[in-house]
Amino acid sequence: MTPADLLGGVILAAAVLYALLGGADFGAGIWDLLAGGPRKKEQRALIEEAIGPIWEANHVWLILIVVLLFTAFPPAFAAITIALFVPLMLLLVGIVLRGAAFTFRTYDAPEDRVQARWGLVFSGSSVVAPLTLGVIVGALASGNLGAAARGEAPFAWAAPFPLAVGAFAAALFAYVAAAYLAVEAGGALREDFRRRAIGAGVAVFLTAALSAALSWREAPLVFAGLTRRGWSIPLHLATGAAAITAFAALYRGQVRLARAAAVAQVTLIVLGWGASQYPYLVVPDHTLASASAPRATQVPVLWALAAGAALLFPALYLLFRVFKGERPFAILDRDRPR
Repeated sequence: MTPADLLGGVILAAAVLYALLGGADFGAGIWDLLAGGPRKKEQRALIEEAIGPIWEANHVWLILIVVLLFTAFPPAFAAITIALFVPLMLLLVGIVLRGAAFTFRTYDAPEDRVQARWGLVFSGSSVVAPLTLGVIVGALASGNLGAAARGEAPFAWAAPFPLAVGAFAAALFAYVAAAYLAVEAGGALREDFRRRAIGAGVAVFLTAALSAALSWREAPLVFAGLTRRGWSIPLHLATGAAAITAFAALYRGQVRLARAAAVAQVTLIVLGWGASQYPYLVVPDHTLASASAPRATQVPVLWALAAGAALLFPALYLLFRVFKGERPFAILDRDRPR
């Protein structure tokens, strides 16, 4: 296995983690926009409490992807940033506005009018970001970025297939967010998010079917990868089994099992996309090999990743342990009798 293959695997692993963590934050913002019913305020309060301590850390995986593309695959990075300038800027604006609005909503005046204003910016940006992220992924798989980079088709990313993948990404993030929130909620709130997870799961199925149908014509390489390779049928069977398990668990109210199955489902979907596109970074112009930086660059990058992982993963574990664990430290237990 070459350094380029290893780095490509790291990029794919980072994409999986970003979908599971950062994607869930975007999905929570979508549910903030769609909050309703007699427990509307409680739903938004739960969302704020759930994502507040960790949402900034979850973007480390997107940053890692960008840095690896820039450092280890510069021709692909150049092609992507030129051809997808508009959706990339929309994604960046969505991420920045979302974070700023979330912070200002937390610390600004508590009046309903002020909170509604920042809440609208937060939730609206949480919709824009996953839509554009999905459009970027769909455009990378479509095979039309070469013409876009040359200026011949600057809006090739606005074709039906990338837009369908954008809707699929938004539905997928809303689905995994609802599965997570159902675990963190209790009582009637748990029921609210359990039902939302089921509804989002249906939306995932419909948008996935639409994306698959459009890929037959607009992304033939991905379509062939998902239907004609040796791993295609096992992948679909495993993804289907995870989806059925998640739906059955949600129907029965077994929210922890549903969360685990949803995580497996999303992981398999992202891995399937990466495997179907392999060895291309940008279809059909740049493969992992053709876009590679010199070996003298890629090998030190791999060593830097190994050293960074030794610091990053323990730090992230501690972050989640403190804020998402079952009160691991007595000093953080505010309800402990004094």
